[in-house]
Amino acid sequence: MNNKVVWITGASSGIGEALVYEYNKAGAKLIISSRNRDELYRVKTTCKNPVNIHVLPLDLENTASLSGKAEEAIRIYGRIDILINSGGISQRGLALETDLETEQRLMNVNFWGTTILSKTVLPNMIANGGGNIVCISSLVGKFGTRMRSAYSASKHALHGYFDSLRSEVYDKKINITIICPGFIKTKVTLNALTADGTPQGTMDSAQENGMLAEDCAKQIVQAVKANKEEVYIGGKEVKGVLFKRLFPLRFSKYLRTAKVT
Repeated sequence: MNNKVVWITGASSGIGEALVYEYNKAGAKLIISSRNRDELYRVKTTCKNPVNIHVLPLDLENTASLSGKAEEAIRIYGRIDILINSGGISQRGLALETDLETEQRLMNVNFWGTTILSKTVLPNMIANGGGNIVCISSLVGKFGTRMRSAYSASKHALHGYFDSLRSEVYDKKINITIICPGFIKTKVTLNALTADGTPQGTMDSAQENGMLAEDCAKQIVQAVKANKEEVYIGGKEVKGVLFKRLFPLRFSKYLRTAKVT
């Protein structure tokens, strides 16, 4: 990874923060982004080698600003070799009770933010001989569950868009990896949007007992290195992907009554 330029969004906490530490140890030049400038500097100073880390705050919800932010990121080192779209926000609210503004916010952050940044850096990657685009999706990007309708929709959209994009740019040495984490021990449920758009503020039990973010990050780094197209990371919950594929009706019936937290 020496001299490779890696841009990570959602870098101030959770999986994104853990990825910063992994790529910093590997010797990469880093650009780290999120809304929280102070937390980004905390992450930077925590790294063993903070010299090659540039802080670039951005707000994925402010979609009009993102093309400019991506161009600014390119100017920092002259190129982006790996873009890791880790920024995102989850949901905990029933579809019939969730207001449209909250659903639009979820789509802007999780889908449009990722799409705009990726489209803006792609020409630079192609001009420099190739690169990697990584999308942190979710297992609910493969199947929907209760209380996550708009969140699941935003992740499903990532799969449709980036699977299609992969087929269009494969001959330009662009590798696209979609990561589908299950229950990872992060603050994602604390910040998850409830029906009225306010944060949930509590930790789900499954998340609390999930895989450590640093272990998840190690698997992501290996998946990107191997140019994997799609990877499922977590505990026994990852079996849900195969369960739905082989037994869709049984899986659907299970989800109707299961308490998913």
